[in-house]
Amino acid sequence: MKGIPVTCAIIHFGNKVLAVQRSETMKLHLKWEFAGGKIEKGESEIDCIKREIFEELNIQIEINKKLTPVIHQYLDFKIELIPFTAKYISGELILKEHSDFVLVNKEELINLDWAEADLPILKEFLAL
Repeated sequence: MKGIPVTCAIIHFGNKVLAVQRSETMKLHLKWEFAGGKIEKGESEIDCIKREIFEELNIQIEINKKLTPVIHQYLDFKIELIPFTAKYISGELILKEHSDFVLVNKEELINLDWAEADLPILKEFLAL
């Protein structure tokens, strides 16, 4: 089994990039990540990431491209993280699940304490 399929988006707001911090009630609490969520039955990856971003952050995005998926085994679960680059289109950013967010220059993302599965995605994104 590959793991739980989860999409995530590296969202550009102009020349800044969004990162979100997991809340204390979530697994991997207070780790930083690219926002996203689990694919529902019968849902495409693109439909999933657009829905999850709207549900979690109250914004609309446009997908640019898919990056390399990452399979990561945490202690008690395994995920297949499917990343996309995207750009912000509309909506007021409201955190519904996360505890914090930052909009930073791409190079500043490395300073955050990332969830392990997001690290290979961050590395690929920084090399683009």
